[in-house]
Amino acid sequence: MDNLNSKNKKVILIKKASGEKEAFSSEKLKKSLLNAGAKNETIKKIVTKIEKWVYPGVTTKKIYARAFSILRDEKSDSSLRYRLKQAILELGPTGYPFEILIGKLFEHMGFKTEVGIVIDGNCVTHEMDVIATNNHVQHLVECKYHKDQGKQVSVQVPLYVHSRVDDIISKRNGMPEYKDFSFKGWVITNTRLSSDSIRYGACSGLNLLAWNYPVGNGLKENIEKFKLYPITILKNIKTKEIKHLLNEGIVTCSQLIEKPDSLINLGLSKKKYKMLTKEINDICG
Repeated sequence: MDNLNSKNKKVILIKKASGEKEAFSSEKLKKSLLNAGAKNETIKKIVTKIEKWVYPGVTTKKIYARAFSILRDEKSDSSLRYRLKQAILELGPTGYPFEILIGKLFEHMGFKTEVGIVIDGNCVTHEMDVIATNNHVQHLVECKYHKDQGKQVSVQVPLYVHSRVDDIISKRNGMPEYKDFSFKGWVITNTRLSSDSIRYGACSGLNLLAWNYPVGNGLKENIEKFKLYPITILKNIKTKEIKHLLNEGIVTCSQLIEKPDSLINLGLSKKKYKMLTKEINDICG
């Protein structure tokens, strides 16, 4: 199925988000659709159509947008999960909704969380995007949100975050309320990490979480595991309604289940309200 493994198919070079070129791979597309929960028959149909359409120089973004469009036409709930990366990119322009999303991720892992908190270090004050606490363990999290999926987090970021975390730990180690506490620093991004960032994190003990890192347990897998799909993944909602919900601190579909009044306050028609609640329940179920 893969162009690279077929003597009868011409290798087609496409453009990645980073600007680099790579050979189009049907297998990569197939795997992405499979991870989204699409059925084998649907996957085969979509891959066949994309193979006939793909051309040299086309971007991976256009390829996956086209594949998603076909998947959506199949009326499959997996089309929503397939759109997850783009939905995260649509949480902007500020990084605050992403910080709320990461806070919810830690909550689902059993932590009590605070978002956007200014705290004292030994030398200066710091704003931590997320603080997650449980059983005398406290995670100090810096979130790096980008609207450009080709963006990498350079090594300067973990270097800077590590020094900030150390300053906070130095202060809290002398505070009675944090007696016997252990602290862990994090950098979490919706895009990618440079190789130097990964090496520094491993060497320094700073925890790193990116879209596909660590392999098999990245941000994408954790969002899917806990069903923390952002509201921007929904198709039965308008941009102005999304903006209103984000301003209210509603970032995930599961929050809409927990706070049904948030939907009622949008003033939707009975038909649209029914369609939207069904969509939310389907994706969260």
